[in-house]
Amino acid sequence: MPTLIELLQPRKGERILDIGCGAGALCSAVSGCGADYVGVDLSEKLIALARKHHRGRSFHVGDATRLPSVNALSKESFDGATFLLSLQDINPLGDAIDSAAWALKPGGRLVLLLIHPCFRIPRQSGWGVDEQRKLKFRRVDKYLSELDVPMQEYDGGRQGVTRSYHRPLEAYVNTLFAHGLVTEELRETPAPPPKGTVQEPRIDRLAREDIPLFLGLRARKRQLRVPLRTGKNTR
Repeated sequence: MPTLIELLQPRKGERILDIGCGAGALCSAVSGCGADYVGVDLSEKLIALARKHHRGRSFHVGDATRLPSVNALSKESFDGATFLLSLQDINPLGDAIDSAAWALKPGGRLVLLLIHPCFRIPRQSGWGVDEQRKLKFRRVDKYLSELDVPMQEYDGGRQGVTRSYHRPLEAYVNTLFAHGLVTEELRETPAPPPKGTVQEPRIDRLAREDIPLFLGLRARKRQLRVPLRTGKNTR
């Protein structure tokens, strides 16, 4: 969350849209900066929890890939939008990015916070140890292949499986650009140190500090360029 806030830089009087907001984990951080927070999530249960814990804030049930269908939202009405650890669980990617671009004002910024797609591929990556060199390394079995990975089974009136979607970094950057958003900054963040008084083994610390867990990305919606009228015909 600190990485996301640093990239988003919400300011007093701005409107910020949290897409895939869950129970509103980002609400207090954005509101604390003086910005007007609005959250959207497909889960009615999570939106109910968000409304309970963040009274007075705006939360709406809606599909991240179809934001124009959410009556409470309007086109080009937000200064910033975010996906906090939600975009990797949303498909199709292009529809989600297009929805975010629809909600943003020209010049507005979109911030993604992802589990790092280069090093953390569900069921296709993991830790290994080189005993001879006394090093812990990250093993990656697949990267360029886009994957639809079943994760956790659920049963709450209807049975199913939650899914995670792996995409290489180029898929995110190119999809942003295809929908009118230009990437401005990337931030790669390691996992925090373990809590407690037990000292972290050196081999674990070096791997944790040098192989990032999170990828933060800020992109900005391109502003339309209006031709300058000079009163003369120019070629």
